[in-house]
Amino acid sequence: MFIEPSLAGGRRGWIEVICGSMFSGKTEELIRRLKRARIANLKVEIFKPAMDVRYDETSIISHDENKIISTPIENSQQILLLAQEVDVVGIDEAQFFDDELPNVCDQLALAGVRVIVAGLDMDYTGKPFGQMPFLLAKADYITKLHAICVVCGNIANYSFRKSPAKETFLLGEKDLYEPRCRHCYYTHP
Repeated sequence: MFIEPSLAGGRRGWIEVICGSMFSGKTEELIRRLKRARIANLKVEIFKPAMDVRYDETSIISHDENKIISTPIENSQQILLLAQEVDVVGIDEAQFFDDELPNVCDQLALAGVRVIVAGLDMDYTGKPFGQMPFLLAKADYITKLHAICVVCGNIANYSFRKSPAKETFLLGEKDLYEPRCRHCYYTHP
């Protein structure tokens, strides 16, 4: 499905990306922006990958237990079907979506929608994660958040996996991951 570009009335869309390591506050910031859009009486739709059921099947919930209702979806094309006549689209855990997500975000922005995407910019191996590098390249605005390194207390931008598991997509929380700075990520196994 393709949404026609719409610049009627001067309404222009854009893409905002919120990225960083685990425990950096990405979801908290996404929720904050979406709640502010609702306060402004904008029509908001929120999506998350159906596979992410860590806290709740339908809500997006931050580590601080702040939450907002969302729609779990299997693939990014569903966003185009479900986000009709909206002002703002929020997308959490973008790294878990398929390779069409950057194109979907582009189409929404061209149609005059403000798109706010949150996700991990690097996987546990320190490599760019999923579609995030492509979203960062297309973004009009980027916010990179940092956690605090649990080893030394410095700014952390790596998600260190404490488990020997090798799969890229391994859902977990503090039981499996911890934030680390560059130095501690590479020097403290």
